[in-house]
Amino acid sequence: MNTAVYLASASPRRKELLAQLGIEFSQFSVDADESQLPNELPHDYVERLARLKACSGVELGYTDRPVLGSDTVVVIGNESLCKPRDEADFTHTLKRLSGNTHQVLTAIAFATKDKVLSQVVSTDVTFKKLSDEEIKAYWQSGEPQDKAGGYGIQGLGGRFVTHISGSYFSVVGLPLYETEQLLHAFLRG
Repeated sequence: MNTAVYLASASPRRKELLAQLGIEFSQFSVDADESQLPNELPHDYVERLARLKACSGVELGYTDRPVLGSDTVVVIGNESLCKPRDEADFTHTLKRLSGNTHQVLTAIAFATKDKVLSQVVSTDVTFKKLSDEEIKAYWQSGEPQDKAGGYGIQGLGGRFVTHISGSYFSVVGLPLYETEQLLHAFLRG
């Protein structure tokens, strides 16, 4: 595939993952309000944000190739768990994930001036039972502060995962297979 795209994300993880697809791209960040709307379901929320980021790139003038927007949210029950606000919020989140299965939803969207196409990828992740000491040590590592749900599967947080059903790369932040397939569908029209 010789198509070049824009990546509307400052995430170094998404940059690394998109590079694995061998797609030529330029990266930039967009300033989008990521607040969840009242009564907005996690699936709708994450898809809206991916579409918003892609369309924001188009509005900023990135119009000569498709713009890829993406967002990830961790869900337990029907509640979105965002990046931790502080250590207390993080501790509460990890205690909820401890010994349980949660979902990681990553949405991807391609946009141009004429169209937007998006998809949400869901992956089930199961954590082992965590001790208070493990939770505290993980917070002190500095890794969880900027991660949806307070953990990074590709880093130290990966040691908590006992089972995954779905796309590992989606949990990291960009589902490779689905991104490539969505781009093909987007280009076909």
